[in-house]
Amino acid sequence: MMRAIGWLLRLTVFVLLLGFAVKNDARVDLYFFLGTHWNLPLSLIILLAFAAGAVLGLIAALMPVLRLRREVSRLRQAPLPAAQAAMPVQDAPPAV
Repeated sequence: MMRAIGWLLRLTVFVLLLGFAVKNDARVDLYFFLGTHWNLPLSLIILLAFAAGAVLGLIAALMPVLRLRREVSRLRQAPLPAAQAAMPVQDAPPAV
């Protein structure tokens, strides 16, 4: 049942996006520096902008994760300080 609802949701989103693309098929000039420009459909420009934003967002979210992974691996490879290595392990207090 859940798979059918998932596919129905995907089909609905696809039809809505297809309708959006068909309605926005007018060609638009996109000007860059040094006199260069693209003449593309508006829906394609919006899709490219969305994809670029999604990629940049993923990169921005991934940077702290990679930094923390490097720190964890560095801490795992570092030797324990002498004070921590010499401390005896205490048993847990008895349960009441």
